[in-house]
Amino acid sequence: MYTRIMASSTDSSSAVDDEVRQLYERYQAAESDAERREIALEMGKLDGRRHAEIYAALEDD
Repeated sequence: MYTRIMASSTDSSSAVDDEVRQLYERYQAAESDAERREIALEMGKLDGRRHAEIYAALEDD
């Protein structure tokens, strides 16, 4: 819950939320396991960027 609040407070959170939504929609529409795997890797990279932003914000406090 706390992580979600922190992510929501950043300026880029709405753009990231849109990117997450698009990736999820692409994943649901994927026609092959290979395509789903590629999208899952993109999701992981995005998740890593989000966590890095959260940790950086915590260090600034």
